[in-house]
Amino acid sequence: MPIRKVLIANRGEIAVRIARACQELGITAVAIYSEADRYSLHVKKADEAHCISQDPLSGYLNPHQVVNMAVETGCDALHPGYGFLSENETLAAVCRDRGVQFIGPASEVIHGMGDKTEARNTAIRAGVPVTPGSEGNLANVEDAVAQAGRIGYPVMLKATSGGGGRGIRRCDGEKELRQNYERVISEATKAFGSAEVFLEKCIVNPRHIEVQVLVDRQGNAIHLYERDCSVQRRNQKLIELAPSPQLTEQQREYLGDLAVRVAKGCGYENAGTVEFLLDDSGEFYFMEMNTRVQVEHTITEEITGVDIVKTQIRIAAGEPLAYSQSDISYRGFAAQFRINAEDPQNGFLPSFGRISRYYSAGGPGVRTDAAMYTGYEIPPHYDSMCAKLIVWALSWEELLERSRRALNDMGIYGVTTTIPYYQQILQNPEFRAGGFNTSFVENHPELLEYSTKSRPESVATAIAAAIAAQAGL
Repeated sequence: MPIRKVLIANRGEIAVRIARACQELGITAVAIYSEADRYSLHVKKADEAHCISQDPLSGYLNPHQVVNMAVETGCDALHPGYGFLSENETLAAVCRDRGVQFIGPASEVIHGMGDKTEARNTAIRAGVPVTPGSEGNLANVEDAVAQAGRIGYPVMLKATSGGGGRGIRRCDGEKELRQNYERVISEATKAFGSAEVFLEKCIVNPRHIEVQVLVDRQGNAIHLYERDCSVQRRNQKLIELAPSPQLTEQQREYLGDLAVRVAKGCGYENAGTVEFLLDDSGEFYFMEMNTRVQVEHTITEEITGVDIVKTQIRIAAGEPLAYSQSDISYRGFAAQFRINAEDPQNGFLPSFGRISRYYSAGGPGVRTDAAMYTGYEIPPHYDSMCAKLIVWALSWEELLERSRRALNDMGIYGVTTTIPYYQQILQNPEFRAGGFNTSFVENHPELLEYSTKSRPESVATAIAAAIAAQAGL
């Protein structure tokens, strides 16, 4: 059945992204917002916008209230974006019960793949390698100690319902495991409402590689190749790359096949991401599946030409995929830089405030997905990411230079951002050689020791600085 009107159950740049996809498909886009988001860009870009809460968070996090808004505004579908309720099985179930098409997988699939132990079991049944670990949730700390003794240290203690880097601790010995056990349970209970945890062997300094999959209602499943998300800080991604400069073509095809097996094995539908760890010996291990669109979906779009968000909507409308695996190819390299309002020189503390001047990057192969504008006040209630800079080029070397130029082009004034830190990373020989892993940020603290005064000024930033000085900003 055709989709005519979509409620976007999110905010920020992903809400803007979904609104644009809807408008290209001739679909009415409906935004929701809290009072703190009244002047946000997604409110301005949608065809309709409705306040869902005076409180900054409660409206975005209440599945019944969100679906009520969809019904009241005549929406026949709902897109959850990422974060908030995007992997909430209750939201998908309430949509189904109220006759609103959820743009994503079924609630049962969200539940199964959100439970990390069940997800591991799904991968095992599909013949996909997983890291050695506990065969289920841990009964208590003594069970954890016994399992760790069998597996061997170091181990990862993980919340079964965890995600986003929360509810996870590395333990290098029994003492550390005992200390972290209650901490992880407490964090998991607060963040996910579940005290269940499990144990996995820690793959030391792995590469973090994920594969984008698409599955339609007819059971057709394909992958759109991989993304390398190894450059991260405290399990939070900073720079993503597609395809990974660290894989051979043989590894790439093998990994894509593994991801499709996982998707088929859990009865998946819509867009999803299957995440893997790659160790130094070249072995891949299934880590988890994200049952939603990813922040970094943009770089897959750049190298394949597939509009993932529009495809999500078409799948939800019952349309079959317009292409088979043999139709999918990739071209060049793409990078995404998460432009966060944070101060890298001060422990990456958030830098919320008013954007006094904003100049977007441009030129060939450059895309900016943002939710800010000159005069916008970044609220302190949400994630600190204010833009995503996406760069594409034919070769890895050209990507590095174009990225450097694009970061110089981007001017954000009034708050401190991570842009200068990314410039330092781009100059690092290890990164330029494509030989990095998840310990890259931790192993290079010297990259934080830069001076913003030494940052090369582009014409745009020089003009911005002059205007700001004249205006007394």
